[in-house]
Amino acid sequence: MAKPSKTQFVCQNCGVAHSKWAGKCTGCGEWNTLQEEADVAATPGSGLKGGGGKGRTVALESLSGSTREAPRMPTGIAEVDRVTGGGIVPGSALLIGGEPGIGKSTLLLQLTAKLANQGRRALYFSGEEATAQVRLRAERLGLRDAPVALASETNLSNILATLDAEKHADLVVIDSIQTLWADGLDAAPGTVSQVRAATQTLIRYAKQAGVAVLLVGHVTKEGSIAGPKVIEHMVDTVLYFEGDRGHPFRILRGIKNRFGATDEIGVFEMAQEGLVEVENPSALFLGDRDANAPGSAVFAGMEGTRPLLVEIQSLVCPSALGTPRRAVVGWDTSRLAMLLAVLEARCGVSFAKHDVYLNVAGGLKITEPAADLAAAAALLSSMANSALPQDEVYVGEISLSGAIRPAGHMISRLKEAQKLGFKRAVIPAGGDLDASAFSMAIKRHPHLQALTAVLMPD
Repeated sequence: MAKPSKTQFVCQNCGVAHSKWAGKCTGCGEWNTLQEEADVAATPGSGLKGGGGKGRTVALESLSGSTREAPRMPTGIAEVDRVTGGGIVPGSALLIGGEPGIGKSTLLLQLTAKLANQGRRALYFSGEEATAQVRLRAERLGLRDAPVALASETNLSNILATLDAEKHADLVVIDSIQTLWADGLDAAPGTVSQVRAATQTLIRYAKQAGVAVLLVGHVTKEGSIAGPKVIEHMVDTVLYFEGDRGHPFRILRGIKNRFGATDEIGVFEMAQEGLVEVENPSALFLGDRDANAPGSAVFAGMEGTRPLLVEIQSLVCPSALGTPRRAVVGWDTSRLAMLLAVLEARCGVSFAKHDVYLNVAGGLKITEPAADLAAAAALLSSMANSALPQDEVYVGEISLSGAIRPAGHMISRLKEAQKLGFKRAVIPAGGDLDASAFSMAIKRHPHLQALTAVLMPD
């Protein structure tokens, strides 16, 4: 007589198992994330405790020796190739996440169609939409004639059987990993055990067959990919597709990449014909800029190897509240609080009785500290109600002492600004830079007080 399966309560956020239900997970501290699942025993030969199989001795190798560079499979979409490091590596597993409706399925359908038109075998498994819905999207995007192999399936066994019958597949897209379910697990689709098992099985297939597998993952309300964090450690590449629904721009950002850099971004624009690559994102982000409005400063940033000019907008107005508001979009809130404290302590400009709003135009998110100087210029300009020169850019990191520190890749930043018609640049006093190599006027400030004296002379 078979023993009844035991049940356990598994956290859907971190995957920690509990013997009984609790309101709060002891592993990650999240509330109401425990769900009851069957405790599945390890299968024979799996190498896990209780599996009953005996392992074999593996051959050990040294670090010396020559190894070929990982081959690449160009996708035909330059922005995707930029983020992945030159193309998709055969036999790799990629995970792409993003908010619902941001354009993940549209991007992947265009990607599979590009590869299929190049003569490669691309398979698209949709677990959220019927094949008729995918065909309608392909017709809207003008991809109706692309030889993409399409199926609507959520059973992991059926998908594996189909892949075993395919001998010449190059790319397999699973949309999405949270919809798959395995027969051997007594758990609902989307639970930690189902997602982990499906991901591990598909990664093992990718390595054995040499086929690139691209998985789509849902995101939580915090913006991270749903399911256990171990999934991101299992795959080779993690990509995030982000953007604001109120703006047409979409950013493809690499978070993890075992075959390339993780500081590159790809920029797309959502149009009627689908996602269109943006070759010059700086001109696009600055296209609707009101140069005569106070509180607008242009920052010459870097995203990987690509210089990118964006507009930082600020609004400072008197507050009727006891505690003034601080609202930030596209920048770090803690960074703004630090900058306001430096302006008050080192430059004598107080924002204690003012509401402060800071926004990065275009829906872009800035993380590098070199944007401090542009943000400070925007704040001072709004405080003084005086517009900054429309042909001026700002680059520099501000320390707690108020000193302006140099930023890297200054030549690339200024060349991009000069190419877009900017005539002046405000940069830190430190750092080696040949000003004669540029046709623009370069102002160097060692301290934030110097910029404050220029923008707020009174």
